[in-house]
Amino acid sequence: RIFNQQYKLTLTEEVEIRYREEERTDTWTDEDGNEHTDTYTVQVPYEYYILNVKLTNTPLSTIAENNLTPEQLEMYRVYLQTSGNKPLIFGGGSSDTSASEDLSGVDFVNGTRPGNTAIVDLAKQQVGNVGGYPYWSWYGFNSRVEWCACFVSWCYGQMGLSEPRFAACQSQGIPWFTSHGQWGARGYENIAPGDAIFFDWDLDGSADHVGLVIGRDESRVYTVEGNSGDACKIKSYPLDYACIKGYGLMNWN
Repeated sequence: RIFNQQYKLTLTEEVEIRYREEERTDTWTDEDGNEHTDTYTVQVPYEYYILNVKLTNTPLSTIAENNLTPEQLEMYRVYLQTSGNKPLIFGGGSSDTSASEDLSGVDFVNGTRPGNTAIVDLAKQQVGNVGGYPYWSWYGFNSRVEWCACFVSWCYGQMGLSEPRFAACQSQGIPWFTSHGQWGARGYENIAPGDAIFFDWDLDGSADHVGLVIGRDESRVYTVEGNSGDACKIKSYPLDYACIKGYGLMNWN
């Protein structure tokens, strides 16, 4: 029932008159009895059939408002905000068990936006941490959760910022940046040190992981990430890497 409310499939048929070129031959006899053959082309009309397929998606939030009582809707919103008290499920992380990358020789060509090298230095000092205890416990959890977002929030917190503060990427982190007009999609060129970078590993439209931008060169973006194989690591990716969902653009002014 919910699926039928969320999706509407519309099929529209069209018929166009188009023309194709055909070659024809005429044979005729002149007054002396000689046969002649003429070849020429003509434009012949025909019917061209088009089927337009349109799928409209109504956001699930709208479906909830139309189906839930006020009390249920309030509970639904709390579940979204708190990730159902299971941020370990929604907070993501990376299963990458490879070693942290070496930045030697990288020639950064960062954009014109002011970044924050202090937060990058702080994040780089965390490389090698395993398990993320300082970050998820600082956030307020009593036991380990998927802690990539806690790590990013901790870094911002150490810079004296009370927000953004989030433990889940899709339901908390991205909404904060988009609601503040501080979002850049994949391919955004003017990223700066200290920006957040969000990943969608399975390309389902939902962010699974987040890290901090160190900087970029001509072809790659370099990051510090918590919970990358349960550790803090330096990583890099092509700027057009499909799993980069976008960037949370920090305003340090």
